[in-house]
Amino acid sequence: MDIKQILIDFLAESADVFKSFGVYDGLLLFMLLVLNVFVFTLLRKNNASKVSVVYFLFVLIMAFSTIISDLNRMEFTIIYVAFVICVILLFATEIKRSVWNTKFSRGYQSKDISNVVKSSAKLVTQCINEIIKAIQNMSKNDTGAIIVLSNTKIPDNVINSGVKLNANISSAVIESCFFPKTPLHDGAMIIQNDKILAAGCFLPLSQESDLPKELGTRHRAGIGVTEMINVTSIIVSEETGIISIAQGGKLTRYADSEMLRKVLKDFYWQDLIGNK
Repeated sequence: MDIKQILIDFLAESADVFKSFGVYDGLLLFMLLVLNVFVFTLLRKNNASKVSVVYFLFVLIMAFSTIISDLNRMEFTIIYVAFVICVILLFATEIKRSVWNTKFSRGYQSKDISNVVKSSAKLVTQCINEIIKAIQNMSKNDTGAIIVLSNTKIPDNVINSGVKLNANISSAVIESCFFPKTPLHDGAMIIQNDKILAAGCFLPLSQESDLPKELGTRHRAGIGVTEMINVTSIIVSEETGIISIAQGGKLTRYADSEMLRKVLKDFYWQDLIGNK
């Protein structure tokens, strides 16, 4: 095998391709460039380095195959787009979250969480204890609840769908909002930093078809918001009292006090002292 001859033939074929380069080819090249930037940005944000390498090799192989074989540009485009769609489906949850955050980037955000942590470690500990106390009490009494923990921007349409409270965190306030037959009990509570921003809020429902049938609207809402926004949801089942935690579109059931405390510590402390 003459490597030098193969290289010469490859360069000659490449030159022929660019000789016939027209407006259609320019538009096609631009579309593929945009797709590549989008996919690589998506993979980088999700630390998918191995997938990035596979994707890069695929692009090189496809480009090489198009030049040295009879594969025309339309066939190349179809195969390439099909591969991109597979990658997009693999990261569907992350894409929905990115689109939601971009679309509603002018959301409500209270003071930076690090200021709260710096100002009073005692206040943080008190917030954690009050939230856990309320959740455990509601679990014992089979009181349904959704609490959304957010240290990022919350879309205005979510906040405005409920009642703005801006109240200090206490078990009494949390439990009273979810007490059956009260106006706010069917919606979600939004907690940001050391404040209860709002209660009775409506959340986007998860469209995931593989969820267990026993999970109702409350759980779908708790999961759905974590698919769209980088938040954590704590759900208490009205039927069983089971406590669940939703993060990144994934649900963990049967959460105990230790798990709740870890999630809340992560929420309050991760930016300053890590997961302690």
